[in-house]
Amino acid sequence: MSQRHPDTHLAQTDLRPADEVMRLERMGAFFPTRLSFMRSLIRRLALEKVTVTRPVWEISDTGFGRAVYSLEFGGHVYSLIAYSTELDPSQRTDRVIAEAWDASFVLFDGTPSTADLDRIEQNAPKQEAGRFTASELILSRANKSVRFFESTVEALSKGEQPDLKMVQEIGYLMRTTAVYGNGKFGISDRAKIQHRKHMSGPFQAEMLTVWLIRTFSHDLVEHVAAKRSPETAVTLSREIKRHLGIGNSTGLGMAPFLVNHPILLNNWMMVRETALARVRACTQIDKESIENLINRATEHLEQWNVPDNNQTGKIHELRQNWKDLHKDPTWMHQKAPWEALFERSKSFGLECQELTVAMMIEANGSLVDGLEDCMGSDITPGLDASVSTQETLDLIKNMAGWALTPNYEDRAESAQFWYVSEEKLEPRLGDRFDEPGEELETPLDIARQIKNFWTDLKEAPAQCIGEFLMRFPQHRNAARRIQALKQFPYGEIRDNLISDRCLPIDMLRCKLSFFGASKFDPKSDRWTRITLYQGAPLAADLAQISEREADDWWLPCFTP
Repeated sequence: MSQRHPDTHLAQTDLRPADEVMRLERMGAFFPTRLSFMRSLIRRLALEKVTVTRPVWEISDTGFGRAVYSLEFGGHVYSLIAYSTELDPSQRTDRVIAEAWDASFVLFDGTPSTADLDRIEQNAPKQEAGRFTASELILSRANKSVRFFESTVEALSKGEQPDLKMVQEIGYLMRTTAVYGNGKFGISDRAKIQHRKHMSGPFQAEMLTVWLIRTFSHDLVEHVAAKRSPETAVTLSREIKRHLGIGNSTGLGMAPFLVNHPILLNNWMMVRETALARVRACTQIDKESIENLINRATEHLEQWNVPDNNQTGKIHELRQNWKDLHKDPTWMHQKAPWEALFERSKSFGLECQELTVAMMIEANGSLVDGLEDCMGSDITPGLDASVSTQETLDLIKNMAGWALTPNYEDRAESAQFWYVSEEKLEPRLGDRFDEPGEELETPLDIARQIKNFWTDLKEAPAQCIGEFLMRFPQHRNAARRIQALKQFPYGEIRDNLISDRCLPIDMLRCKLSFFGASKFDPKSDRWTRITLYQGAPLAADLAQISEREADDWWLPCFTP
């Protein structure tokens, strides 16, 4: 396990071009890697031998009340405050319109006082409607997987373990429906913690929150079982606990992030592609380790079953592709084995290609660990007004040809529009020709903006772009983004995000793969369920297990 800065002198192949990587169809086929935000967080926690304590446990016999989990990490204390409330079944929904949840959470900066707990208890269950301070870093809520939670309580209370088939098929006791950070609803802005080295990476506070929520879900089910039958109750086995992660329901609210943060997106992709390029250039291979990873991926795919017919078809195709890809192991004996495997994978579907990429990265931690330190960014895209109009036209032609191809007057190419709902302040996607609200459109139509910019630019006299923008200020955003592509080539999704072919689920899966999510369970092309921290180390074990065990949970499997 390495926490070093990236070695820029390691051999590597050319990176895959952005025109290949930054297509929605490919981004929607990504898998988690060892560079994901969850994995890098757990590596750091394990490196510091972090110990989690539970200073507050004020939970009733039936599982309602409040609890606090605290840890010291990077020289700072963080505390998860959990509130479990009784919820009428009619109010239980994963949709963002919900106004009540089984549990609400706050990640607190420091150790909360009783006054803090009382104040937050009046607000956290209200979520968006609550009032918060700069001490609250993250706000979250979750619902129980009711059937599985109750069956687990019942089994444990009788001295038995929960149904192993349900453990495998469901894989979590609770699922979050939101994990808010960065100043939303009055909580602390990211600026408060971004210079803390252990929190400087993307979404580290959010990932820490979810990991601690997982611990709470384990403790809660065991507590209720013990109170139900003190004489016979047992705790969850360690193997089952490791497999029980936290579910998550994610919708359109996540998709615009990738568009609104082009430099951050570039850095995530650049790190991933650099890791791949390093592995492709490597001539060393551990055959036994690779065979174990291939078998693990095979088993994981067999355990990935969802109701969605479209995703089910992709999974079935992927299973067969993965089997066919590894029928012939002769690639392991090639002079450049990883490059041979990479090239061989191109004969199969995108999901198989990207699973291969993820496995290649997983197998080569010594080459890639440390690259995650390059995934953050504090840079704000600027605009160089001195660049000439001709230089800008050349840049668009060379780096944004994908935006010039569509005819945006065609209804199919402008069929959808993005907007923010007034009620929940959440992104939404409307049908431009069948729904009202087009006047509220938010500027996620990057491809159309670039083509409109190009059209006016071609007719302009030779001048600097600053002079041009004085006459056409509406093109300022497109100009800024085009200039950014020169330094940050992976910063733009190279597809038309308002066409009828745009599927937001592809953006969701891309972002969630960087979180470290697995077992994507689409409920439509606009929202999905996932599982987080399945197979990850437990809080109780983190300070004692080996570094290898702490980091060996890629594509977790569970065999009843």
